[in-house]
Amino acid sequence: MDTRKLGSGGLEASALGLGCMGMSEFYGGRDEAEAMATIHRAIDLGVTFLDTADMYGPFTNEVLVGKAIAGRRDQVVLATKFGNVRGENGEFFGIRGDAEYVRQACDASLMRLGVDHIDLYYQHRVDPDTPIEETVGAMAELVRAGKVRYLGLSEAGPETIRRAHAVHPIAALQTEYSLWSREPEEEVLPTVRELGIGYVAYSPLGRGFLTGQIRSVDDLAEDDYRRNAPRFQGENFEKNLDLVQEIGTMAREKGCTAAQLALAWLLAQGEDIVPIPGTKKRTRLEENVGALDVRITAEDRARIDAILPPGAAAGSRYAAPQMQALNR
Repeated sequence: MDTRKLGSGGLEASALGLGCMGMSEFYGGRDEAEAMATIHRAIDLGVTFLDTADMYGPFTNEVLVGKAIAGRRDQVVLATKFGNVRGENGEFFGIRGDAEYVRQACDASLMRLGVDHIDLYYQHRVDPDTPIEETVGAMAELVRAGKVRYLGLSEAGPETIRRAHAVHPIAALQTEYSLWSREPEEEVLPTVRELGIGYVAYSPLGRGFLTGQIRSVDDLAEDDYRRNAPRFQGENFEKNLDLVQEIGTMAREKGCTAAQLALAWLLAQGEDIVPIPGTKKRTRLEENVGALDVRITAEDRARIDAILPPGAAAGSRYAAPQMQALNR
């Protein structure tokens, strides 16, 4: 497995990471044994960049990841996040980035993960009521204390990224980026590249839509949150399905799957980009890893741009309340 540098401070991650969120929440269905086996298989294949967050579960995904990497801690680059405040029963209590909460959240994550340090610690969403300087200042204290190695931000806007980076070097910015979410190309990617910050792309398969495996909303479990996501509803779903079918046709011509084509395209956008497709099954993990063998030509790029130019997807990424928390 090739590695890619995230930032200029020395952090390296596998070229493809593993998003662990769906193993515990949001996408319906839980199978801890298969989830653990998927993480173990990922490490065996060289996919050693693991992404979780305290809010996933809530709290249970960090425990799962911690159990999976027990005895193999030195083989993985472990990333987790704080900032989305939740209760034990799953309630959402808003966003916090104040210094006291940063310290509390980190200690709690370390305990759940069963580790003595976090490799990459992200602020999951920017707190509009706390200056980013306070948040990153507290995160920098965690670095000095040896609890965290590198700092990251998630879904932060260009001005916030600049202000944060001035307090302490930011190794990576994580936002959604895929064939149907190309907004980062406008301002975010140019900003992080100017500052020497790495880029981690979450939902690189469009929450599974770009795989071509979701043909109807009925393919989703009853408790799958995507049933309420704008791009999976009504006319939006049908329009987006047409786009994905074209990508599927192109993938078959190249001898790969639609998922592999989508990931290969993203990997080809720059050596500073690390996609973290999420899966809870070994078969999907192995399919995703196959994307590393798919080569994207100039002709492929032009064809993909014609099928899915920026803004082509129908519907917003999230429902209105969640959209307000992005790009602050």
